[in-house]
Amino acid sequence: MALPTLYDIRADYLEALETLTDPELDLPAEAVADTLEGLEGQLQEKATNVAAFMQHLKATAEAIKEAEAKMAKRRRAIENRAASLRDYLHDNMEAAGISRIESPWFELKIQNNPPAVAVEDEQSLPDRFKQEVTTIKVDRNAIKAALKAGEAVPGATLTAGTRLAIR
Repeated sequence: MALPTLYDIRADYLEALETLTDPELDLPAEAVADTLEGLEGQLQEKATNVAAFMQHLKATAEAIKEAEAKMAKRRRAIENRAASLRDYLHDNMEAAGISRIESPWFELKIQNNPPAVAVEDEQSLPDRFKQEVTTIKVDRNAIKAALKAGEAVPGATLTAGTRLAIR
């Protein structure tokens, strides 16, 4: 038999609350209180278990996040080492005047790069080579302050939800 879910327990609690408080049934107050207390205990126990599992998931996610950071750091170190070795090989081949090395596994060859633009002085470039870039950022703090002060801000409203705090 499957254990009841938090949703099932909540539904049972609400149904019992509605049924047991029906004035037509005229149930003793002690029976109503005992029944609701039992269901509330189940709900609290299940909620505690769900919260504990949630904390476990958060801890697991944090451990994964730390592992990702370590792996990214290690990946960058390996990439930097490979780039350093490429530069080392390139510089030594050029210094020795060797433009090509062949082996059974690969071929090393010094090649010319395609032309690239180097901008020395951006101010002296003609306007036809410049593009204006405009970005707009919404100032949510200013909107919040205006709305709290009673000012109408078209396109924005204050919303307030709820959250579960676990301490």
